[in-house]
Amino acid sequence: MPTSTQLSLHVAENPETLARLAAKLVIERCQKAIAERGTFTIALSGGKTPTLLFQLLATPEFQKSLPWEKVLFYWVDERCVDPDHSDSNYRVARDELLQKVEATKFYRMRGELDPEEAAQAYERLLRQHFELGAGELPRFDCILLGMGADGHVASLFPEEEGINIKDRLVIDQRISKLKSDRLTLTLPVLNNARCCIFMVQGKEKHEVLAKALNILGSPDLPAQKVKPVNGELIWVVDEDARQG
Repeated sequence: MPTSTQLSLHVAENPETLARLAAKLVIERCQKAIAERGTFTIALSGGKTPTLLFQLLATPEFQKSLPWEKVLFYWVDERCVDPDHSDSNYRVARDELLQKVEATKFYRMRGELDPEEAAQAYERLLRQHFELGAGELPRFDCILLGMGADGHVASLFPEEEGINIKDRLVIDQRISKLKSDRLTLTLPVLNNARCCIFMVQGKEKHEVLAKALNILGSPDLPAQKVKPVNGELIWVVDEDARQG
């Protein structure tokens, strides 16, 4: 069966406009998923960039656009910390979005557990929720992604083994340069999504963004390896990231 990735690039004037554009893209895919399958599965990333999106979705203007009871929230990656810790990806989404809307279905990675145990537990959860058989992958409706200045995506970093792991859905990793433990979805899971949306902002991302968007270049960066199979790959960037 032939495979293809539908690629699109959107440039926003500033971070606020970027968040508004990303919100529109998420809502469109949510409405389509619910019309076709009855629910919308989305995996959230951490970092600074999605915070404005979370805040926007929590406003009265956008709250009414989503049937929150039919949205299932998962996480792309997590720091191995307590859920109330300032570094917790879950905490940011909870404080800025989930506790402000009528969302009831959210499934966090348990960063407070032993990393290996937490990764295995989340993999079991995905297998159960998506009713997966041996060798099958979950197909998220939408995965929100950011990109680090080093080209990492999720918690899949350059020069770390995690980007090459193909036989797991979720792994734990010790990120050497950060001296921290992370939990993350693996690349095959990202590439099985119906839609991956990259949100990238800031002048410091210009150089790596130019490399990531060079489709003829060697795919050395983890972010370049994200190519959803028969899905959409959407880049939403601001002018600072585009122009440098």
